[in-house]
Amino acid sequence: MVRLDDSGDVTKCWLSPDELSRLEKAAGVDGWEREVGLQLMGRCGLRASEVNYPSDKKLRYSEKGEVWLFEVRGKNTKGGSKKIRDAWMPDDVADDIHKFSRERDLAPSDPWVDASTSSVRRWVKEAAQMVTTDADATRWNSVSSHDLRRSWATYHLVERQVDVRTMMSIGGWSDYSAIEPYLAEPTETRIGAAMRK
Repeated sequence: MVRLDDSGDVTKCWLSPDELSRLEKAAGVDGWEREVGLQLMGRCGLRASEVNYPSDKKLRYSEKGEVWLFEVRGKNTKGGSKKIRDAWMPDDVADDIHKFSRERDLAPSDPWVDASTSSVRRWVKEAAQMVTTDADATRWNSVSSHDLRRSWATYHLVERQVDVRTMMSIGGWSDYSAIEPYLAEPTETRIGAAMRK
């Protein structure tokens, strides 16, 4: 695990891209829908409560940006009613989504993941149990659905240096104070790359 912080009331975990992939694959053992749900959180930055909203009807390829975007209805970090945003989807996740939709014969308006927020959270815990070894049991037992979003945000903000405004837009943060906690310490790999420049 990239980092674990258990100094506060809530234990926070940051997973590497390889660890996220392991977790997704473990979830997929119990069904492809679970793997898709974890991909939406860990690779697209969705909150657990947002996973059951997107469908093929909400997914589009932007020719201008040469990127997959999909509509999400989620939390408004300024309060009030839910907010609509376009979230970003990596090409390989879009490929998986297209295959999944075809295999399941989903209608354009059918959600990719038809599960409650509590079920999606449980899927993360169950997948974490599957990848746990004795050596890292404490770390994996602490992983939550929000850690997937946290890992996604931190990876793109800190390791890939995606600008904050772009991350706020695709991640659904209304102001800087809401995204600031995701600006965690860089990994040693990032420090080395930055200092070699």
